[in-house]
Amino acid sequence: MARLPAAEKLPLALRKNVRDEWENNKADLEKQLSDILGTAWTIEVNPLAIWPYHNDGYAKESLGACLKAYVEGAIYQLKYQTSKHGDEHKTEINTICHAHILTIDLEETSPARFSYGGCDVLDGQLRILFVENNLGTNIDDCLGEDKLTKALNAAPGDAPLSFVARTAIRADYDPKIAEVRAQIAALLGKSAEEVTLNPNFEANFAALKADSSVRDDWQGNLGSFTLLYFEGLAYQMKYIKVGEDEMVQEGLLEAVSSNEYAFRVVEKLKNETYCEVEIEEGVLYLQCVPKYFGTNVNDAAAKLMDKL
Repeated sequence: MARLPAAEKLPLALRKNVRDEWENNKADLEKQLSDILGTAWTIEVNPLAIWPYHNDGYAKESLGACLKAYVEGAIYQLKYQTSKHGDEHKTEINTICHAHILTIDLEETSPARFSYGGCDVLDGQLRILFVENNLGTNIDDCLGEDKLTKALNAAPGDAPLSFVARTAIRADYDPKIAEVRAQIAALLGKSAEEVTLNPNFEANFAALKADSSVRDDWQGNLGSFTLLYFEGLAYQMKYIKVGEDEMVQEGLLEAVSSNEYAFRVVEKLKNETYCEVEIEEGVLYLQCVPKYFGTNVNDAAAKLMDKL
């Protein structure tokens, strides 16, 4: 899509609106944004480049108020989402949007990614985007949680895990895995510190990302599904009475001599369709193929006794 040329000059009444509603409030908006995200941010908007898209809508006569409303909507969304998800969410935004600049621009992707407006990250800048012919429509929703999450997840970066995967691990895996580890350790007659649960997040992420057969929502479930595999292991250990039968416990400790229990995604299973358990060089592996990630998780260790 070819951009419209920027306006050379705005009508006097419109210049006054830009001055009164936008320019006079810009410093305060930058302060609000910086306070929410915990580091200095700036707002860079060119009213002359945006006004040609006004049509007969809100921006035609009140461009300054329109720009202010877009930024206020973004600030509201960021405040809500960072309050909901905590300081680590702020860190993620500040890291991914490393230029610490908020701007407003035209959605140039064709077909448009949004009906009216949305956002993305370009060159480290967080961009509020409006769709051509829809400037000033649905202003408050451009940084809605679903849209901002997709923008942060799609932003280029060197991290081995995506934004969505990291968020899912923090929310669904990290707060609960210590309890599962303690359960498994107790069944083994060990302290929690003596037992290792290895989620292999980075390797599994790479394996899942590379396979087209994986379910669409796998990134958002990386934390919760990995937790479920380990919970399924604890369940199967209880089922075969590892904590009650000394012979079974001894057999498991001998087989898993490293006291390491891991989850991994593999290209092909040896004996099962959905998931299985293997013991290799003193490490117990719960494993699945990408296509069946998250399927029948409680059965991964169903044949644990056969491996002892």
